[in-house]
Amino acid sequence: MMEARRKLITLPEELKGRIEDNAIAVTRRGKPVLAIMTWELFEAIYETLEIMGNEGLMRSLRQSIKEVREGKTISWETAKKGLEG
Repeated sequence: MMEARRKLITLPEELKGRIEDNAIAVTRRGKPVLAIMTWELFEAIYETLEIMGNEGLMRSLRQSIKEVREGKTISWETAKKGLEG
């Protein structure tokens, strides 16, 4: 167990610059069984899952997407003015 711990602790340095898409698949007999990913990717996935699990946020997101598709948008300048005053 200590050898595995030592190896895991040094992985970020060993893999720096070699990780494509911020994740590596660990395989057993050619089948993926484990993913090693950057902390940033983990946080992004976790945050996405939290948002997707919130019915109110998802309803708001769907409504916003619908409005954009219908052309119901405002310029950044207009939005910025609304925030200032």
